[in-house]
Amino acid sequence: MVEFSIKSGAPQTGRSGCLVVGVFEPRKPSAAAVSLDRVAKGYLSGILRHGDMQGKSGTTLLLHNVPGVAAERVLLVGLGREAGFREKQYRDAVAAAIRALNATGAEEASLHLTELAVGRRDVAWKVAHAVMVARECAYRFTRMKSKNDEEPALRRLALNVDRAAQRRAAAGLEHGLAVAHGMNLAKDLGNLPPNVCTPAHLADQARELAKRYRMKLTVLEREDMEKLGMGTLLSVARGSSQPPKFITLEHRGGPQKMKPVVLVGKGITFDTGGISLKPAAEMDEMKFDMCGAASVLGTLKAVGEMRLPVNVVGVIPATENMPGGRASRPGDIVKSLSGQTVEILNTDAEGRLILCDALTYVERFKPAVVVDVATLTGACVIALGHVATGLFANDDALAREVLNAGETACDRVWHLPLWDDYQEQLKSNFADFANIGGRPAGAVTAACFLARFTKQYRWAHLDIAGTAWKSGKEKGATGRPVPLLTQFLLNRVKRGQR
Repeated sequence: MVEFSIKSGAPQTGRSGCLVVGVFEPRKPSAAAVSLDRVAKGYLSGILRHGDMQGKSGTTLLLHNVPGVAAERVLLVGLGREAGFREKQYRDAVAAAIRALNATGAEEASLHLTELAVGRRDVAWKVAHAVMVARECAYRFTRMKSKNDEEPALRRLALNVDRAAQRRAAAGLEHGLAVAHGMNLAKDLGNLPPNVCTPAHLADQARELAKRYRMKLTVLEREDMEKLGMGTLLSVARGSSQPPKFITLEHRGGPQKMKPVVLVGKGITFDTGGISLKPAAEMDEMKFDMCGAASVLGTLKAVGEMRLPVNVVGVIPATENMPGGRASRPGDIVKSLSGQTVEILNTDAEGRLILCDALTYVERFKPAVVVDVATLTGACVIALGHVATGLFANDDALAREVLNAGETACDRVWHLPLWDDYQEQLKSNFADFANIGGRPAGAVTAACFLARFTKQYRWAHLDIAGTAWKSGKEKGATGRPVPLLTQFLLNRVKRGQR
């Protein structure tokens, strides 16, 4: 695990395994590179002049024994054109640097990319994102392997900033570490196999967080849910031998009378589709259907580490969705906690069934706002791909809050419509409404379904089906949207909306 520190001073003065400086395109050294070149009597500029490093974004060049420089190595990192150097280019440059460093034998390095100007972002932002990117590059899920031979060599990374900015940099370091730890928890939970990460395991993880950060934990069992009348949630759980859990974790860092922000995370620990069985191909990835729950737990970990002066309640309905003799059938009608009845036309549209009871349950907290997070629809993947999370909201001001937080966190969302016109697709001849609205606008009609249970408060819905995990060679949970949710809470603290 990489340890971070904040340092100031000219790059040539530091003894390190490797100094990391940037080069803009075409062959334009950054200020730190110029400072090094001066000590090296033109050695770096000679290399640039000969075309060994053009400065293209994401490229790197490792140099050994640079004259006059105390460090063993100097790593040049391409930054692209200076005029277009923004948040993405900065994060890409840090990622390229970390990957190159991990491929060397250097155990320590000094990163001078944090001294670069990145639009209007301050030093706290640059340090926080350098830490998050570094931890993301170093992340490996090896818990289930008998041998771990993937440990990178890099152990210590100094982040260089102007001496006058050290205090702000320290705040950025705290923020970056907290988010990185929250993301790692969300990734670990998502990457665990479904025979390990059961609803009971999610409850156990919440119990560990409650103990470590002095939060209040409540876990409702099946009997409790039956007494409350959570008929839609229990209809999903009926086919599984794993008992469902309804987890509530409360961080009370703000004044007692201050209304909490409630985060609701979909916790389907494995989704076969139920009787509406999914195709076999890539069904293993349905272990990621609890990434909404994982992101809520990851966010609460980040909140706990930063000791944020805010009241946050995490609510996680957790169950499997399995076929079996007791499983719900297409055509069944179930009664929700709200009293509304739902005709189940497709048992693979189960996420909204567990979420709707949770969204009714959270009324008891008299929330300031509610944000639910769910790997809800394949339709959202078709609409937005794997770049942006789908955002829906019954309040435009809240939607703007979430959008702004996503931009700052580089964990972006896109605002999609929640118009009443789409509610027509959910009509049922036999119940108050159906759980699906057909193929057109599938992500929208899923959000419209949830909106029927959120009339009592300001609410936003995040469909993370396209952003919660990656497939293929890089298969694994991403930890999103922990950065977005944490930034959303930080912004509310800064504005006094705790």
